[in-house]
Amino acid sequence: MTSLKSAVLYGFLVWLVPFAVSIPLFTPDGEPRIDVFLFKTIMLIIGSVTGAALLVRYFRKVNSDYVAEGVKLGTLWLVMNWGLDFATIVSFNGMPVGTYFTEIGLRYLNMPIFSIAIGLALAHRTGSAASA
Repeated sequence: MTSLKSAVLYGFLVWLVPFAVSIPLFTPDGEPRIDVFLFKTIMLIIGSVTGAALLVRYFRKVNSDYVAEGVKLGTLWLVMNWGLDFATIVSFNGMPVGTYFTEIGLRYLNMPIFSIAIGLALAHRTGSAASA
């Protein structure tokens, strides 16, 4: 990875920002203060904007192996976010693992999808797409 420190920090921020935004949207009893579908939409938008901004920032420092970098970064963020969710949402709320993946966890697949897409776009633009 170009910068493991940045990759880990950004992966944590991709998780933390939506998590922090979600806190005031729940009562102390864990009930949503707003419609559940509106909540999920807000979380998807906040996560997407945060992830996109951090992907752009990260890839500014990548000078080669764009696709491999996208695969590694997306996989790291995916695993980190699943781990952080398991340490918080799943363990504290007692959410069943199957429910977690159907309601939340599968959405994190966007991380490697978008990081690989950026890697492919950069590889194509720089002429290294033949190796991608």
